[in-house]
Amino acid sequence: MTMPDATTIGLTLLAALAGTGAGWLHFSSLSRIAGMITEGKLSAVGWQVGRMILMAGLLWLFVQGGALVLLAGAAGVLAGRALVMRRPG
Repeated sequence: MTMPDATTIGLTLLAALAGTGAGWLHFSSLSRIAGMITEGKLSAVGWQVGRMILMAGLLWLFVQGGALVLLAGAAGVLAGRALVMRRPG
C-alpha cells in the first residue's frame, strides 16, 4: 500500500469540507420542502428533484477523485446532517 500524494490529500480535505457544506444545505432544506409538500405546492417536487440531482452530482465528483476522496466527502455529508440534527427546533 502506498501513501497518498499531496494532491490526493488536498482533494480529500476539500471533499470533506464540501461534503459538510452540501450535507448541511441538503438536510436543512428538507424541512422547508416537506412543508411545501404538505401545503400542496407542486413546485416542491422540482425542489426535491433538484436537491437529489445536486447531491448525486457532488458525489459523482467525489468518485472522480478516488476512494479516499469519496469516503471523505461522504463523511462530510454525514457531518453536515449531524449539524442539522443538533439544531434546536
